[in-house]
Amino acid sequence: MFDFITSLLASMGSLGVAALMLIENVFPPIPSEVIMPFAGYLAASGDLSFVSVVIAGTIGSVAGAFLWYWIGTLASEARLRRFIARHGRWLTISERDLDRSLAWFRRNGGMAVFLGRMVPGVRTLISVPAGMTGMPLLPFLLYTGLGSLLWTAALTVSGYLLEAQFAKVETWINPVTNVLLLGLLALYVWRLLRPKAER
Repeated sequence: MFDFITSLLASMGSLGVAALMLIENVFPPIPSEVIMPFAGYLAASGDLSFVSVVIAGTIGSVAGAFLWYWIGTLASEARLRRFIARHGRWLTISERDLDRSLAWFRRNGGMAVFLGRMVPGVRTLISVPAGMTGMPLLPFLLYTGLGSLLWTAALTVSGYLLEAQFAKVETWINPVTNVLLLGLLALYVWRLLRPKAER
């Protein structure tokens, strides 16, 4: 899996980073915690530019967040809850996730958008209440962009720093990556199959 992701990013370059981060924000088959460190490793290896990786990751993240913001502007809370009740299991999004995002936003407003970009479980849906409550687009993009920039930069730095020690860990990083991705797949299946009352 490590070889697959690195070869994909190496062949597509920064465009691949942006595309994967966009997809991760809409439907997370591979989380940003996997994408950006690998991109950082490629930057340290000289295959990609560190600055372009961070910019591309931020752009992809903001684009995905904007999609959820746009959905929020179109949907009432009742309509969104009906959608999640009907289709949320396939996106592994529950009404409880929506409740957390709404509560966080109501407590913190714009700061919730900024911080929410760095919190797993909130990151995907925090844009929805921003759109539903009519938060102006420019502040939304500003908070989202800053939060996404910090998050992607931190993850990229972690991969960049790993490169210096890569010769020592390359024998086990692929199995660890496979275990991580299998764990994420198991989590997805569990969220998909668990009883509705627990979602």
